[in-house]
Amino acid sequence: MTDTPATPATPRKRATPAKKPAATTPAAAKAPATRKPAAAKAPVEKAAVEKKGLVGAHVFLTGATGFVGQAVLERLLSSHPDTRVSILVRTKGSATTETRLANLMRKPVFKAWKESVGEEEAARIVAERVRVVDGSLTSIADLPNDIDVVIHGASTVSFDPPIDEAFDTNVGGALGLYGALLASGSDPHVVHVSTCYVGGIRKGILPEASLTHDVDWRTEAVAAKQAREQVELASREPENLRRFINRSRAVNGKAGPQAVAQAAETARAEWVTKQLVDYGRTRAESLGWTDVYTLTKAFGERAAEELWAQAGHRLSVVRPAIIESALSHPFPGWIDGFKVADPLILAYGRGQLPDFPGLPDSILDIIPVDFVVNAIIAAAGTDADPADPKYYHVSSGASNPLPFHEMYENVNEFFTANPLPHEDGHISVPLWRFPGALKVERALKRREDIAEFAERNITRLPSTKRTQKWLDGVHTNQSALETLRGYTELYRAYVQTEIIFDDANTKALHHSIPEDKRSDLGFDVAAIDWNDYFQRVHFPAITALTKAFANRPSSNKRGERPLPVRSDVLAVFDLEGTVLESNLVQQYLWLGITKTFMTKELVSLGLAIPKYLRAEHRDRGDFIRTFMRRYEGIKVARIEALVRGRFGRQLLSHVIPDALRRAQAHREAGHRTVLVTGTIDLMTTPLAPFFDEIVAGSMHVRDGVLTGYLATPPLVDEARASWLRQYAKQHGANLSQSYGYGDSHADVPWLQLLGHPTAVNPDTQLYSHAQAKRWAIQTWGGRSKRDDTAAPNTPVSTSPEKGEQQTVTSAAASNGI
Repeated sequence: MTDTPATPATPRKRATPAKKPAATTPAAAKAPATRKPAAAKAPVEKAAVEKKGLVGAHVFLTGATGFVGQAVLERLLSSHPDTRVSILVRTKGSATTETRLANLMRKPVFKAWKESVGEEEAARIVAERVRVVDGSLTSIADLPNDIDVVIHGASTVSFDPPIDEAFDTNVGGALGLYGALLASGSDPHVVHVSTCYVGGIRKGILPEASLTHDVDWRTEAVAAKQAREQVELASREPENLRRFINRSRAVNGKAGPQAVAQAAETARAEWVTKQLVDYGRTRAESLGWTDVYTLTKAFGERAAEELWAQAGHRLSVVRPAIIESALSHPFPGWIDGFKVADPLILAYGRGQLPDFPGLPDSILDIIPVDFVVNAIIAAAGTDADPADPKYYHVSSGASNPLPFHEMYENVNEFFTANPLPHEDGHISVPLWRFPGALKVERALKRREDIAEFAERNITRLPSTKRTQKWLDGVHTNQSALETLRGYTELYRAYVQTEIIFDDANTKALHHSIPEDKRSDLGFDVAAIDWNDYFQRVHFPAITALTKAFANRPSSNKRGERPLPVRSDVLAVFDLEGTVLESNLVQQYLWLGITKTFMTKELVSLGLAIPKYLRAEHRDRGDFIRTFMRRYEGIKVARIEALVRGRFGRQLLSHVIPDALRRAQAHREAGHRTVLVTGTIDLMTTPLAPFFDEIVAGSMHVRDGVLTGYLATPPLVDEARASWLRQYAKQHGANLSQSYGYGDSHADVPWLQLLGHPTAVNPDTQLYSHAQAKRWAIQTWGGRSKRDDTAAPNTPVSTSPEKGEQQTVTSAAASNGI
């Protein structure tokens, strides 16, 4: 029930239906005896006022939970106490329609009314006057046969939805409603809420009349439904599926085959949606409309005319422009979430729009929501003529125009005086020069290419504080560019439009209201002071909505709140990179079986590093299998002796203190701490005192000698996720309340099962994922100097083996293996 650009229109020819006897029309039946005779030729609107409009009317309202619908219901309850209201509400999830009504009545729009009558009286009024009809527009239960007025305001809230979804809601919804009304036996006056922008892409004045197009909307509706079937089939073509799989494997290969498959399927679904959005946009433009929203709203009007008006029923079409916060009722600045122009306004305030492809002299047609509501209710109260549908443009462009450059000046003035906060101080807003759409597009494309190149190369680097900072900067820049790209495509038609919406009918409707009630119930747009409205009312209202986010802690600070004391919670820790500042290669070298053995191994290991890197990049399990072959022929007793001696001391000297502190905090809170690793169990015993349980891999042994083969598949990525589900079930643990700590993108499958996942010293891919999912991100410090010096038997730096070892392990560590 919002806004979008339009097309002129003169009334198209239609057969004039035979008029019904006045007594059969509810509004006529209630007309007072003093009504002026037809010969007096009084305006229809004046007659409606004299017969007191909606007094005693039963109103059926669709879209009651939406922005405008809420305000309409509030006006009916507060200013029209003799009305009864039936609202169409769909059951959502486990919430019943009654629950949804109760939640609706808690909205701020009803606050002033409830305070004026009292909470108990308000509850009584709602119970007495408001009835809930369960269903959706395409599935409406039997409607009452005594409906006097229908206000149809439900529609899609997106300007750029997939083509089939837009048709389902805006056209299918109209078909469902008018079909249900025809079946009900009611003969109400229907107020069909549309948008000024239904006229399409054109210049000049758009009259308040039926649209002039001759597009077969029924054929277009069928084609829109078939579009999804066609695109779904195309998405499953082998060449497309291979592309989705290959891209997914490159990013998610370390997380496991199911992660690859899920990401590929997600990519396929996103591709389908993108294709259908483009399908809708392109089809709308090919027919002369700005987007699929305005196209389907235009077809919704045509459905109302053909199914309702041409069947001899009363119809009024109210077309609002861009609806924004209330000027005065229910209170100045009331708004329910961000509306059409608000994302653009806030993006400018955040410094995300260095320039914009708008025409400075284009008229930005904005209208406060209370003006729209008053116009809808005034139209609903008119004594409509079945043979003469009325059209009303609730807009400001004709009577109180706001050029785009003046809107920009208002926004610039406000955010210069009231800059949005930033971690480094405040945001300075850009100055727009209006260079033209072509220059803005070229500059945008160049910046997008640079950002893509930077991200591609940074994600190949080892994860460090510096690379994370670079990646944060790139992602911030990309987000700003995506915002600019989205707004450029979405708003271009609205900030470059040269349409003026005629509002003669709407002015007449306003003047039909008794003069003493116009200040409250009227909608004279000429009286709006735009500078005062924006600076005092609208901009403060929408910036207030952002305050909840202004002081939100960064992701690095989340997850450090006091731990709840519970016995059904797990705290699951990965080992390498999370608890231990080492990897499998380093641990192998720490064993130092014999000097002769290690001299040969260092050469061999150096040559094998590229092979290990390829395996690690491909699949963590493949890397572990490949690397563990190096243990072939080593005696178990020899490893156990080394673990009790120098290896154990070396291992403990590389434990990250922050990890042990966190594990201890979990134990003190009654949580079960579990260390899970791909390292073989023989080498983890020094860590046993710090955790309730250690779950590690094991190797096949023959006659006390390792064969080089794993005894079981490595417990990594999806295998670890599967194990975790089973482990939680066996121990009665609540995963939604449990905690997990990992450092690698391979940890995503099991971390995402937990209610409190934390990325610790993450690699670049996990860092990006954690940022996107708003997971906690922690930097846990390495060993202190005291830890190093306290570790006995640490190899001397002048040792040849030590030097060679450092060369090999630094190469391996820099690549995460």
